[in-house]
Amino acid sequence: MENKTLIIETGKKCLKDEANALINIISHIGDDFVKAVELIHNCKGKFIITGVGKSGHVGRKIAATLASLGTPSFFVNPLDAFHGDLGMFDPADVVMAISYSGNTDELLRFIPMLIDRKIPIIGMSGNPNSLLAQYSQCHLNVAVEREADPLNLAPTSSTTCQIAMGDALACALVKVRNFKDTDFAQFHPGGSLGKKLLSKVKDYMVSINLPVVSLDMKISDTIIEISKTKQGIAVVLENNVIVGVVTDGDVRRAMKNNQDEFFSLTVQDIMSTTPKTINYMSKLTEAGEKMREFNIHSLIVVDDSNQFVGIIDAFQCL
Repeated sequence: MENKTLIIETGKKCLKDEANALINIISHIGDDFVKAVELIHNCKGKFIITGVGKSGHVGRKIAATLASLGTPSFFVNPLDAFHGDLGMFDPADVVMAISYSGNTDELLRFIPMLIDRKIPIIGMSGNPNSLLAQYSQCHLNVAVEREADPLNLAPTSSTTCQIAMGDALACALVKVRNFKDTDFAQFHPGGSLGKKLLSKVKDYMVSINLPVVSLDMKISDTIIEISKTKQGIAVVLENNVIVGVVTDGDVRRAMKNNQDEFFSLTVQDIMSTTPKTINYMSKLTEAGEKMREFNIHSLIVVDDSNQFVGIIDAFQCL
């Protein structure tokens, strides 16, 4: 393609311009940012984000991010507020209004209604001297020198900085609220994170056709027992008490070290007597952490009476 070089260089320049714009707004994080976080954190009602056009799209994204990180928030189009949605606003609420110019007519016609109801306003714009900034209790400055698009017309660097400022608010609120990964999982129960953080070992362990061997079982029979499941392990029981485990690695090492006598060996000769176990009601994340700690790929699952009830491996913890 003749324009290949031009396309690549233009793409790189866009990313560099937006990266520089983000670096430049770091210096805008100050007292107003702190006040914005405090207003949101102390909000007794709803946190509502509003904006028009591209700023509206950004507002929807910020609201979604905040909601997933423990700050109940949602987006309202200011145009809809003129047609009945104003009824959902309450003095206990906090509103963040986004407009890059800070002088968007549709937004400014909406602001006096909020002021009349004594609803605190956080303004986000690229103009600290704008009407929006003047109407706001605190102002988040997302000014950029120019847009990243070659014509300096389409919102590119400016919307990137708006989104990033919203992310900065969300991250600060995570710290202020002491929001944990387990809290995050509560809002994402259907995803992989929800599986890891909310599920218990009993939900994913293998509990049928379990590989069990005795102390005096021959190696040949032990290999067959280990092959019952994909865990590569068999549990050694004596009077229903776990006394050890035999892994496929134990078998390979025994074969290498005892070539002539290999098939005369018994489980007792090659087993590990310090098996790692986990309670069936433990979190799946705990099982994964324990396997990483001991550099093993399977755990023996026990019940509250320390009876063998299953096996869980690293793949089930992914």
